[in-house]
Amino acid sequence: MTEKTDLSQLQPVLDELAKTKGSLITILQKTQDIYGYLPKDAIIRISEETGIAESEIMGVATFYTQFRLAPVGKYLIMLCQGTACHVNSSELILQTIKDELGIDDGETTPDGLFSLKCVACLGCCSLSPVMMINENTYGSLTPEKTKKILKELREAE
Repeated sequence: MTEKTDLSQLQPVLDELAKTKGSLITILQKTQDIYGYLPKDAIIRISEETGIAESEIMGVATFYTQFRLAPVGKYLIMLCQGTACHVNSSELILQTIKDELGIDDGETTPDGLFSLKCVACLGCCSLSPVMMINENTYGSLTPEKTKKILKELREAE
């Protein structure tokens, strides 16, 4: 049996936006801000309140990479895979993260601390290879520097 989501936090968003044409993406963004991802219960409620089919909502949620359908770790690692980063060995950084954390792209560590997401571009080409962890940007990465960053975050817990 799946755990029910407390949808009371979502209701003010729906009261404000559910009847506004073209507001689905805003509703989904605000929902994710509340819960950290888009819970299935919330998608059902959004469908009920907006009259938009669940399948259409899921189509939007899966089309845009900003939306998550599962909870993420405390530290969301977004590793750039853009051209500059690729040329400057982002694959080595990816392998280092995989080896250090035991997760692959789109996965979360069993302790819920780290999630990894490879992204097309972070727009920090001069810092390549680069990753963001939550709001912090780390550039000119090497495998050693990456290991040190992950170790410091883990030790801070």
